[in-house]
Amino acid sequence: MLAFDFMQNAFAASGIVALLAGTVGYFLVLRGQTFAGHALSHVGFTGATGAALIGVAPLWGLLLLTLGAGVGMGALGERLAQRDVAIGMVLAVALGFGLLFLHFYTAAATEATSLLFGNVLAVDAMTVWTLAALTVLCLLALATIARPLLFASLQPELAEARGVSLRLMGTAFLAVAAIATAECATIVGVLLVFTLMVGPAATAQRLSRGILPGVALAALLSLAQAWLGLTLAYYTDWPTSFCISALSFAVYLLSLGAVGWAAAHWQAAIRRLMVGARR
Repeated sequence: MLAFDFMQNAFAASGIVALLAGTVGYFLVLRGQTFAGHALSHVGFTGATGAALIGVAPLWGLLLLTLGAGVGMGALGERLAQRDVAIGMVLAVALGFGLLFLHFYTAAATEATSLLFGNVLAVDAMTVWTLAALTVLCLLALATIARPLLFASLQPELAEARGVSLRLMGTAFLAVAAIATAECATIVGVLLVFTLMVGPAATAQRLSRGILPGVALAALLSLAQAWLGLTLAYYTDWPTSFCISALSFAVYLLSLGAVGWAAAHWQAAIRRLMVGARR
């Protein structure tokens, strides 16, 4: 499998993106901003199709528009939580413009499928290096703001009283999330960004207690699902994005069962102890 250059590029690109997606996704779920991440991916569709229309690589249009949208959402601050309807309308308009741009593009059908559902097997070596550079930049930025971001996420009122700017933290984080979203879209498409960013992070938060173990587990789960999905796609000839999405969903379901079993086990143990104490 790894004897083919396109598979080597696919494994490298998906691994790089998965590590970033799992890390950023953990904070996205922790802050309750998964809908904002979903919005960023759809807005990026317009940028990607617009870039393709004028002859620029779709990745750059995706990056530009998602970054702009992320900064704009962050600037809204706490008001973002009350604007789900407005965000939904922006999503609809963005997808409408994306369809309009594809209408004027000669390779509309193929380009639309790649943008919506991803095509990691078409990633070239230059794109791999670009994704690697963006990932390093995002991880460095996230490491820089990690402590005040956690403070603002877990105890916003106290953090603001201590001088932490909630709006600045929100804007900086959503800018990082926007770049991560754009990278994920190159692997699984704009419609399945949740597969790498939210699925592993939500699973990690159910299975771990601490922040650092949770972030590490989210990144490892995302990486494992991306690589295993690629392997399954190679040997079954099924779409890669489907394989990764199915694995993400299956692992999350298993985590629900594991947590439920553990809770029932501990409750039964506590009841036995209480009965023993009474005797």
